Amino acid sequence: MTDRIAQFRALHVPGDPLILVNIWDAGSAKAVAAAGAKAIATGSFGVAGAQGRADGEDFPLDDVFANLVRILSVTDLPVTIDMESGYGADPAAVGVSVARAKDAGAAGINMEDRLPGESELLPIAEARARYRAAADTGIFVNARCDVFRGADAAKDGEALVAATLERARAYADAGAGSLFVPFLGDARCIGAICDASPLPVNILRSKAGPTHRELAALGVARISHGHQPWAAAMAWLTAQAEKVLGGGEPDY
Repeated sequence: MTDRIAQFRALHVPGDPLILVNIWDAGSAKAVAAAGAKAIATGSFGVAGAQGRADGEDFPLDDVFANLVRILSVTDLPVTIDMESGYGADPAAVGVSVARAKDAGAAGINMEDRLPGESELLPIAEARARYRAAADTGIFVNARCDVFRGADAAKDGEALVAATLERARAYADAGAGSLFVPFLGDARCIGAICDASPLPVNILRSKAGPTHRELAALGVARISHGHQPWAAAMAWLTAQAEKVLGGGEPDY
């Protein structure tokens, strides 16, 4: 397991980003692995949605690990799972939950710096303590920083970058392996964060944002696709069902 964690850590190279087409179950993991993926990553939105549940830790933790075990049974690639806010009311509980992920075979986790259902970010000291508890298990922690969530990067970019970097330093001190900054498509802000972050930077790909190649040139070390593969698959399924049930022929 230590080798798989080290293997996963080594894939985070600024300028040569690890691309993660996020999956939701063992079948989607097999499909993405067959396409040439270097690692497998779940996205909590798709994992929960595939079971008819809501995002935000509505998917029970035991089910999270049962899903992980099934994914691990079909691939030898490093697997990182989205653990949302860490599934713990306090740092000690987060440590217990994340240790279970490592013991089950995960090489890494995603973890947010706000609690389920909350809009406000946790105070930095509290978030740092939770990340420390997770990192102390030895697993690779992708520390999600939601500073840009719902914010206007064009208007407040400089202040948002400064706030992100303050948290990046705290999360690096806590032992995180990388910094995930979702909801950010502004190339100037991405470049500024990559230039100054003590951690390799993970960006969520979006149609409106820079391309994979442009993100690499900005110094990004990891590109996630988040809920988008699951949403696209469900949209395709709905469209095909509408064709068939409407008397037409499907595309498959």
